[in-house]
Amino acid sequence: MSSIGYFFKESLQGFARNLSTALGSIITIFLSLLIIGVFFVAGSMLNNLMKSVESEVTITAYVADDAPEEDIQSVMSTISQMPDVAEVSFTTKEQALENFSNSMTSNPEIIEQLDGTNPLPASIDVELTDPQAVQSVASSIESDQAYVKISEDPENAGDSIKYGQGTVERLFQLTNYVRYIGIALIVLLIFIALVFINNTIRLAILARRKEIAIMRLVGASNGFIRGPFLMEGALHALIGSVLAIIVIQLLRTFALPQLENAIRFLDFTVPDMTYVMIYVGLAVAGVIIGLIGSAIAMRRYLKV
Repeated sequence: MSSIGYFFKESLQGFARNLSTALGSIITIFLSLLIIGVFFVAGSMLNNLMKSVESEVTITAYVADDAPEEDIQSVMSTISQMPDVAEVSFTTKEQALENFSNSMTSNPEIIEQLDGTNPLPASIDVELTDPQAVQSVASSIESDQAYVKISEDPENAGDSIKYGQGTVERLFQLTNYVRYIGIALIVLLIFIALVFINNTIRLAILARRKEIAIMRLVGASNGFIRGPFLMEGALHALIGSVLAIIVIQLLRTFALPQLENAIRFLDFTVPDMTYVMIYVGLAVAGVIIGLIGSAIAMRRYLKV
């Protein structure tokens, strides 16, 4: 315990000796962890939004008006046994027209133009357990000869299967790009924080080089010499992470409600436990960054 107290005391003295450099290190870590924290919060929001959008990804397989009921039931049974299929239902021509009419309440003239006719086909509707599997399931349905037989266009069954092909592909590409960019950004910010910690500890080592030489002469262990520098790096990072947590909490309390009021059609809800995990992760990551940055600096500049 006495050694830890000594390390803490020396780290505070080192902080005071190199105040401007230490503040620069803390600010850099604070900004880096703040951006990382905001990214994780935004990522959680985006993930919830994407899950909501992906949950709407379904496959609609249109069938011919004269398709026999038993053939339709057989195809539905086959589809229900396919991997990644959650539920299979059937929409009749009448139900399709009713659904269309309900969606066109603001434009009733469109319904009036139908003049009592029903041009909409019946369809087999497929919900998925994994929206990412939509293309493989659609391909399986298209290659099923029993479905081809009852499809709206037997000559080209693929045209009778709709799942928002282009939109779905772009959606999944967007989510993947966001993940890759986020990972690259986090790695870059951690690297920048390590560089600043490294420079700060290097200056602290240079400022205390005479004291370190005396400690070597009197037989101080390597761990005893390294301790204050490790503590100082961890202290900088911990202060930076606490500041980042405070700012994120302030944004959550004051800025997020304003954003929710401005954009009501999007759900920005993030569970409290997610915030707790982010805060704990930032604090732990900050200390680890501080220790690693200090260790790298000591390895290069402190020959003990």
